Amino acid sequence: MNAYVLPAGVLPRPARYIPHIFTDTELAALFTQTDRCHYSSQVPLRHLAMPVLFRTIYACGLRASEARLLRVDDVDLDSGVLRIRNAKGGKDRQVPVSAPLHARLVGYHAHVTARSGGDWFFPGTAGNPLTLGNIDKNFRRFLWQARISHGGRGHGPRVHDLRHTFVVNNLRSWFAHGHDVNALLPVLQTYLGHSSLADTAYYLRLTAESYPHITARIQHALGDVVPPAAAGPGHGH
Repeated sequence: MNAYVLPAGVLPRPARYIPHIFTDTELAALFTQTDRCHYSSQVPLRHLAMPVLFRTIYACGLRASEARLLRVDDVDLDSGVLRIRNAKGGKDRQVPVSAPLHARLVGYHAHVTARSGGDWFFPGTAGNPLTLGNIDKNFRRFLWQARISHGGRGHGPRVHDLRHTFVVNNLRSWFAHGHDVNALLPVLQTYLGHSSLADTAYYLRLTAESYPHITARIQHALGDVVPPAAAGPGHGH
């Protein structure tokens, strides 16, 4: 039987997803709704896990898979450091947490670990970690409750946009305080677990698009070497 391969360029490419950068007001509304999460008999610890899970994803710039696969032993409550195992590219890394998040993790651990008796810091059911599907389902509900519009399947906002927003907000703060962003980008690269500095520099363009008043300072820092948002990293960065 003969096969036919379509020439390149015959089918249109789907538009690349442009990350949704949450405003400060949207973040506050979203986290308020996570705090109002109710008990569910199907996922008994959901109401305790969700407020901390989504704050950890945002405050540490984690991928959702990295957060859900945290084991109890990966969360060092004495030093306030998370150990991310076998992340994208098979790399491990250590992620220090802020003082407010550290306090939440300590309180959460005291309430949940004794009740779950399992290995996972964010337990799901039957001794398994929370699934990505469960996280997405809850995220969509919190968005709706926070009155943050969702564009439907294939559109945003997505859970991963919390990671994007974390990076943009850090860059915004650094520019606002006059820090040397060129010197800090490699630090941010390590914190995020990026394999390339270009993946991290991409967020400068997102920052400029979200906060146009600092565009001139961003261009002064790196000029035109920053790739456009449409050519930036995909979901997994």
